[in-house]
Amino acid sequence: MSLRRILLAGLAAFALASPAAAQAPWQPDRPIRLVVPFAAGGATDVGARVLAEAMSAHLPQPIVVENRVGGAGIVASEVVARAAPDGHTLLINNTSHSVLRLVVPNAPIDVTTALSAVSILSEMPMVMLVANNHPARDVRGFISMARAAPGRFDYGSTGGGGTLQMAALLFLNAAGLQLNEIPYRGGAPATLDLAAGRIAMVFDVALTGVQTARGGQARAFAVTSAGRSPALPDVPSLREVGLDAEMNVWQAIFTASATPAPVKAALQRAIAAAMGTEAMARRMAELGADRIVANTPEEAQRYVSAEVARWEALLRDRITPAR
Repeated sequence: MSLRRILLAGLAAFALASPAAAQAPWQPDRPIRLVVPFAAGGATDVGARVLAEAMSAHLPQPIVVENRVGGAGIVASEVVARAAPDGHTLLINNTSHSVLRLVVPNAPIDVTTALSAVSILSEMPMVMLVANNHPARDVRGFISMARAAPGRFDYGSTGGGGTLQMAALLFLNAAGLQLNEIPYRGGAPATLDLAAGRIAMVFDVALTGVQTARGGQARAFAVTSAGRSPALPDVPSLREVGLDAEMNVWQAIFTASATPAPVKAALQRAIAAAMGTEAMARRMAELGADRIVANTPEEAQRYVSAEVARWEALLRDRITPAR
């Protein structure tokens, strides 16, 4: 057989053995729903809307943000987990996903198996925000006053294992403090009460917490990252003041677990394209993100699994299951 015939035969065999190689990459044929498990105006909702606008420029269909609040995130998670696994229904969630099994132990789905990560979007610290009318001037002063009057001061929380609660519990445990938890349905209403001086403290995600501090609605006393945040260079980390309460908050995109790998890969490529622009880098930096990640589905799933293991071990005895 001639060399030419051998090459042609080999190419034909490859084509028959690899039909996927000839297929066009998956693309959505109708608008994509991006489901947010928290109230409009909060950090995750803001992140969802920024991402939806940027991703829509890289896809033939728009991305529509839909807020489905309830069950500490289980309502939104179940909507996505039970949707057709075709890439047209996505979930955006954050670090609070890591403790959902503790918060809702009898949930209709196990989020660690019913959902699959597409990509981690970004990492950012939490910001310790203190009301303007609070007499403390810094973290150490706040701790001293709270220790002197256990139960006197209130802090805002989204409860149910939300990032506001997770960061506050880490801080209170590290500092040995007792504050009253005031639950809210989202970070936005908690921040409104903080700005009005009705509560003393809130740990908010940098995505919105930085703006609150810059706008003068509250004072930033600390960040939870290992070092100072570029978004708040004059604000110390909790580690600087001697507290072991490090926390990096991530946001991630999830789909139903049965979604085919090529669909998840196509979605991740659109995410990476959206997050990889200079304009998006500037926008995320302005909003307090220390790092844009946009990793692959396989890397994202390993990341999330490690976070679930870490936070379940840390807070197993600290989080009260939702009723």
